[in-house]
Amino acid sequence: MKALPGKDLAAAIRARTQAEAAAGPQPRLAVVVATADEASLWYVRSIAKAAVGVGIACDLVDLGPGATSDQIGETLTRLSTDAGVHAVMMQTPLPEGASAQELAGAIDPRKDVDGANPLSLGRLAAGLPAFPPATAAAVMALLDHHEVELEGRHAVVVGRSTVVGKPLAHLLLDRNATVTVCHSRTRDLASVTSTAEVLVAAAGRAGLIGAAHVAPGAVVIDVGTNPTEDGGLTGDVASDEVAAVAGALTPVPGGVGPVTTALLLRHTARAANLP
Repeated sequence: MKALPGKDLAAAIRARTQAEAAAGPQPRLAVVVATADEASLWYVRSIAKAAVGVGIACDLVDLGPGATSDQIGETLTRLSTDAGVHAVMMQTPLPEGASAQELAGAIDPRKDVDGANPLSLGRLAAGLPAFPPATAAAVMALLDHHEVELEGRHAVVVGRSTVVGKPLAHLLLDRNATVTVCHSRTRDLASVTSTAEVLVAAAGRAGLIGAAHVAPGAVVIDVGTNPTEDGGLTGDVASDEVAAVAGALTPVPGGVGPVTTALLLRHTARAANLP
């Protein structure tokens, strides 16, 4: 089985981003946070650290877990209209009662570097220019980096979130793949996934995809980042048993994750240079 790591690709993307950031005004990313969830806070701190490494300014706007929906919306609107801020991201989870989908509409699509605004998702579905969600874009970048052919092949995406599953399905369709999207109501999941030549697991359930779900020789992309009791991460794919069947598999960690962060910063550099 071939491993499909993302670290080298992420490094190459960061290098291009650094060059682009140095060629014009310093890009500035604002990340709005309203949670006490330590995993989310660790993630945004890692984004800030990575941003500094490529010459991007990053402001962590921490509203605290007690923030109201109105406060979050007003903050997103303020940042979206601030000419000194080129990119805006809203980190989840949000406080109880706050709707991420509704609040994302306050982000200017030109600054929506993680593709959260419904307008961004609509433009993506219509094949119009827009920033796609960074995780969905990372899957496509990994497939391209490892020269996985998509045209005419059957791709199955497990998960229908607006962060990965739905936008990824459109990105795959744009590359002329034949796409099936599975979800929690799919009957006999293995009977569908085992027909895939390219299988993407993005359901957020540790070990959901086992050997019975995978066709021999299939390319398997594991988007899952599920915390383990020892503080580590595990994917949606039972990697040990799937490795015996699949033709290629991304590792967790070290696969989609680092490419996602690198692309978020690349989107930020591009947003800073929009006319």
